[in-house]
Amino acid sequence: MRTPELPDDPAQAAATARPRGGRPLRATGLGAAVLMLLGVVLLSIAVGAKSIPLGTVVRGLLTPDGSENAVIVHDYRTTRTLLGLGVGAALGASGALMQALTRNPLADPGLLGIESGASAGVVLAIGLFQITSLIGYVWFAFAGAALTAVVVYVLGTTGRGAATPVRLVLAGTAVNAALIAGISALTFLDDRTFAAMRLWSVGSLAGRDADVLTEVTPFLLAGLVIALCLPGALNALALGDAAGAALGARVARTRVLGVLAITLLCGAATAAVGPVGFVGLTVPHIARLVTGPDHRWILPYSVVLAPVLLLGADVVGRVLVRPDELAVGIVTAFLGAPVIIVLVRRRRVAAL
Repeated sequence: MRTPELPDDPAQAAATARPRGGRPLRATGLGAAVLMLLGVVLLSIAVGAKSIPLGTVVRGLLTPDGSENAVIVHDYRTTRTLLGLGVGAALGASGALMQALTRNPLADPGLLGIESGASAGVVLAIGLFQITSLIGYVWFAFAGAALTAVVVYVLGTTGRGAATPVRLVLAGTAVNAALIAGISALTFLDDRTFAAMRLWSVGSLAGRDADVLTEVTPFLLAGLVIALCLPGALNALALGDAAGAALGARVARTRVLGVLAITLLCGAATAAVGPVGFVGLTVPHIARLVTGPDHRWILPYSVVLAPVLLLGADVVGRVLVRPDELAVGIVTAFLGAPVIIVLVRRRRVAAL
């Protein structure tokens, strides 16, 4: 009897592996994740740095009367929760896309330099144009993210051949290093810029009003729509570019749309709340524990589970050091780092 050959490429092995459980199991898991998300949303609205009775929270949501507690619940906590929902979904989807497009299990939305591009836009807005309001420099952050994505893609496609995962990662790493150097130079030369960036760069849902949510929502929705249209092509590309093309995937088109979706999602999320680490890196791996390598399930799971992590971390940051708060970016780093260590030790990280 002939022994079947095993694929040498981990991506090929993952793409051809049998899914972890059938469709009913994965659908049940997704339903459970949605219920978890609803619970965390309610918790985010009910719990905060200031203790408010549950009855007052409900009245503030249903019939706001202009009281201090009603304003906190309706205008601050609800807006903060909705922003966390959108940003979390964006980070989860962009992380899953990054790992699929680069075939790199440790890829996150910052790998292509998009987060650093957004940070560079904020530095320029504050240092050169004296813009200090969040709603003022959110557009600079998004423009910086978009311009960085274009530069990385152009560098990754320059020369012979089309864009490949390795070339995109190398271009993103080089651009990211250059941007970080420029940001550091500008912030240390200007005390006012340094003070503003110190607050923005940790990543926080606090202090964002409804205008910020309104500005970034169209970009978040557009990015999510594009991302959720790509799972079939991503499954084919997991076998490699040549095999994916043979299966009918349009490799260049898929990569362009993927980079566009990552730019919209990561750029808008970073512009709104600052850079938040580990969410886009951690959540897709958690999703794969249930779904296996099928991106038709990984992306929906990531879109649902990432806000669970982000809003949960935000609630922890509010109550851990009452009456002060910890920025959500700090909490996600503490929560996400141990999860990644566990995943690496279990050797599930290579299964893309």
